[in-house]
Amino acid sequence: MSAPELIVMLTLDDRTVRNAPEVFEKCKDSKAKYFGFKEEGLPLSKMIRLYNSIKAAGKAAVLEVVAYTEYEGLAGAKIAAEFGCDILMGTMYHDSIRDYCKEKGIKYMPFVGDVIERPSVLEGSIEDMIAEAKACIEKGVDGFDLLGYRYTDDAHELIRRFVCEVDAPVCIAGSVDSYERLDELKDIEPWSFTIGSAFFNNCFDGCTICEQINAVCDYLDQ
Repeated sequence: MSAPELIVMLTLDDRTVRNAPEVFEKCKDSKAKYFGFKEEGLPLSKMIRLYNSIKAAGKAAVLEVVAYTEYEGLAGAKIAAEFGCDILMGTMYHDSIRDYCKEKGIKYMPFVGDVIERPSVLEGSIEDMIAEAKACIEKGVDGFDLLGYRYTDDAHELIRRFVCEVDAPVCIAGSVDSYERLDELKDIEPWSFTIGSAFFNNCFDGCTICEQINAVCDYLDQ
């Protein structure tokens, strides 16, 4: 068994926190390998500063774009390319975004299902989401950003079936806010998952975000 990777999101309520560069400086020596942020919450100059800090610390950088139109998704991809992000997560799938990411050497992991609102909510049938994912694999995506615990129906069943039936890396994004959910993810074994707001809300052991990150990483390795 391989433990899922933790992607630390420097975000609260689906927006990058204003002091994200300062927060990262306090967490850069934590055990997490991946750090991410959203396309909203910081001006581009601060996002570039944050990205440079993430890369200088030897971490991988992820941009998650919470946008649902082709125009907004492509704009988010261009932000990711502005500072050479490793992975673009989010957006609804469009050929134009896939093509742009491939041109820029960015891995593309879009949402599936009917995604609405911000913070995002996931609707739709499990069967339809799996079928959508398989069609996207044929079009060359690198994986999926699955809003598993934001699903309005049976989240556990969605995550279990999607990870089992979709032959691609899957990131479970959003609302991983308890050790019970960590246990579920350890059992199902997606490629990765994100934690953002839960760290800022102190949902895991530790007084600081860095201590919470290390507590989650240690728990995954047990």
